[in-house]
Amino acid sequence: MEKYNDVDVLINDAVFGDDETKKYCRYLIRKKAQEKGLGPASLCELYKAMGKGEVSGITVPAMNLRGMAYDMACAVIRAAKKTKSAAIIFEIARSEMGYCDQKPSEFVSAVLAAALKEKYKYPVFIQGDHFQVKEKGYKTDPQKELEGIKKLIAEAIEAGFYSIDLDTSTLVDLSRPTVKEQQKPNYGLAVELTNYIRSIEPKDVTVMLGGEIGEIGGKNSNEDEFRAYMDGFNETLGKEKIGISKMAVQTGTKHGGVLDADGKPVKNVKLDFATLEKLSKIARNDYGLAGCVQHGASTLPSDMFDKFPKTGAAEIHLATEFQNMIFDSPLFPAELKNKIYEWLKVNAAGEKKEGETESKFFYKTRKKAWGPFKKETWSIDKNIKSQIMSELEKKFVFLFEKLHIINTEKIVKKYIKQVNIEIKKPEIAGAEKFEGAD
Repeated sequence: MEKYNDVDVLINDAVFGDDETKKYCRYLIRKKAQEKGLGPASLCELYKAMGKGEVSGITVPAMNLRGMAYDMACAVIRAAKKTKSAAIIFEIARSEMGYCDQKPSEFVSAVLAAALKEKYKYPVFIQGDHFQVKEKGYKTDPQKELEGIKKLIAEAIEAGFYSIDLDTSTLVDLSRPTVKEQQKPNYGLAVELTNYIRSIEPKDVTVMLGGEIGEIGGKNSNEDEFRAYMDGFNETLGKEKIGISKMAVQTGTKHGGVLDADGKPVKNVKLDFATLEKLSKIARNDYGLAGCVQHGASTLPSDMFDKFPKTGAAEIHLATEFQNMIFDSPLFPAELKNKIYEWLKVNAAGEKKEGETESKFFYKTRKKAWGPFKKETWSIDKNIKSQIMSELEKKFVFLFEKLHIINTEKIVKKYIKQVNIEIKKPEIAGAEKFEGAD
């Protein structure tokens, strides 16, 4: 159908159409992207090169696109093209998929549609952030919790997520007598999920995996925990299988930022760069990993970002500040913002702590509005959206420069192999209405 030559129309129907239309449009986007050499790819070989010391001095940004994903992805890609920054990741966490109402196939469609729209020329890297095994659910019914995360993993890989961060750190048991025993539930389940992923990943694709040794926002990580996890993981997995490529550690940040009483990120965050550097060096020298991953970093002071490549951090996760730039923009429609805040007062009331200011409550909870207000935010006036996204584009350029990702196109070309995957045409009733769309 001629109208599906328009990427804006195609992605709109892929997100907001009826179920049959969504399926077909998502198929079309994936098919068109692969034909242009934009099929999703794995960063595994690049991270392996980082682990060997063949590539150094870069910190790969992984950007969570919670809302207005298509427009945000377009802004990221424009910034990447300007700076020749090919080593970048688009990601979304398990929890975000829920409250942002973005299933894996929709998220991949938004990113690939943006790549088509902006005539991107690099491989597209899409990551599942914090594919977390929930402690309460696992203790109540481990089989059910495990089946749930495996189902999500299978759905994500089928959609084109070729990087997954396995977060089993919630199961660390500090009541056990030794550090290795404390970490055993963590690395043990991570091995089980690794084996599962290796059994279902597409032919010629090695899904890149990450581990985590402590919940983000908790106490800072240390060498004993790192070695306990890695030694236990490698012993349990065995030498014949490919394991993880990176490790998330805690260095003093929190998801959403460290906030003051008014709900604004504080400027004097005491981030433990010494720990990040030490553990990243151990990761590379002793275990062949690319290095450590820094979470909860987007709201950090600007002068901190160039320190991450210097300390050898392999990857940095960025989310909340992009959301802040949208919601706090003077251009964001006031009527819509008020509507969102009124909705939060009712639907997120249980998250308001005693004595907490309203501004802090809104700051913490407004991420939950992306799903319920998806149509409204996507439908903001194009001129207003364009101006907001222009500011985000500048932010992405700044980050790419600070993280030394600019001019990484040659590195990516050297190490990354684009694999064409068989894309199954959906079998849907009324398919005749899409005749000619291919």
